[in-house]
Amino acid sequence: MADLKAFSATALPLECEGALVRVTGLVLEAAGVRAPVGSVCEVRMEGQPPVLAEVVGFNGDRAFLMPTGELHGLASGARVVPRPAPRMPPRLGHDNRPWRRSEDRGLHLPMGDGLLGRVVDSHGHPMDRKGPLGATHNEPMIRRAINAMDRDPVRQPLDTGVRAINAMLTVGRGQRLGLFAGTGVGKSVLLGMMARYTQADVIVVGLIGERGREVKEFIEDILGEEGLKRSVVVAAPADAPPLVRMQGATYATAIAEHFRDRGQHVLLLMDSLTRYAMAQREIALAIGEPPATKGYPPSCFAKLPQLVERSGNGLNGVGSITAFYTVLSEGDDQQDPIADAARGILDGHIVLSRDLAEAGHYPAIDVEKSISRVMTSVAPKEHIDAARRARQLLAKYNKARDLIQLGAYAPGHDAELDAAVRAHPALVGLLQQGMHEQASLDASRRQLAQVGG
Repeated sequence: MADLKAFSATALPLECEGALVRVTGLVLEAAGVRAPVGSVCEVRMEGQPPVLAEVVGFNGDRAFLMPTGELHGLASGARVVPRPAPRMPPRLGHDNRPWRRSEDRGLHLPMGDGLLGRVVDSHGHPMDRKGPLGATHNEPMIRRAINAMDRDPVRQPLDTGVRAINAMLTVGRGQRLGLFAGTGVGKSVLLGMMARYTQADVIVVGLIGERGREVKEFIEDILGEEGLKRSVVVAAPADAPPLVRMQGATYATAIAEHFRDRGQHVLLLMDSLTRYAMAQREIALAIGEPPATKGYPPSCFAKLPQLVERSGNGLNGVGSITAFYTVLSEGDDQQDPIADAARGILDGHIVLSRDLAEAGHYPAIDVEKSISRVMTSVAPKEHIDAARRARQLLAKYNKARDLIQLGAYAPGHDAELDAAVRAHPALVGLLQQGMHEQASLDASRRQLAQVGG
């Protein structure tokens, strides 16, 4: 009897297996599986490598799973085996069991200094052919949210190395901004400039749902060897399953959280938030969630703040994540539902203009349509006043641009317009910058102060 009690105290519960009964589009349907949403399962079939899948929903006794790999070769009746929950040491004073099952059945992926300078996929597997990762350990992808009252407010300016941002849209350490752009207006080049020149300890780059060709080009041509040394790149290209694309964004954020919790200052660059929302849309529609705004189900708009709110300042000011999320404006429509939702949950937005890009003005930042919501908290009064004056002059000139080009402008009739015309060359020089040119925060402020009026 004593032996039986000892065995029952140390025994672990059996995992419940199921069987694959249906495949519809992207969704696997399994019967007999008892696993919570977010759990990882293996779909096993003799003669085939196992396929990883995540539980994304259920209906009665049927579980809905989204695969992270190819489904070729699977057939009805394949075994669906939940991945065992990790064994945890005892909680002293709570029970007498020496071991227990963890409640966390989600993915645990590599974290640590061994990721620096490496390119990995959504599961932490190296993609750069530099051998296995070193100096890493597995940690859960999902962490407990930080209490809003435990975060320090954004109070310190951050030097991004980009003059237009430093001077007109000053960024604070721990701020979350959106980079709103259509296709082909210099978005990737601007991200590369910030990755090379921003004052941060670690750079985490998430390439989510972009063209596979752009991954290597971004790393070699835009990020460069200098930027890669202190960077971790997580790539989930467009041909990856939707769950893998979502995991890529979550993994990149988890890596940034890992370094932030160690007291380091992290720059998180995610390209793009729109592709993340599209992946969630594919999953939600596949399991039967009804579409709402322009085909996006409600869960898409719930997932965005859950991802974005994980960045920011750490507990009591220890470490920070300053994040830039690119948002694709389809057809340059700034009222796209994802763009509109992102504007409301981020701490500012930087809009790239196609007109400026076509005119050869790089970076093509439309200062009039862009804003940094924390600039008043991180910049001195003289800087804020100079930036406001520069905006006024730029807006005045742009409003009268047609008159000036037609030759209908005559000086002496409008003093404010005269000041705008005189200051325009200096303003253009302030806002333009070469991709291999670095502009410090102090130098940007001095040049802004020289813009006359």
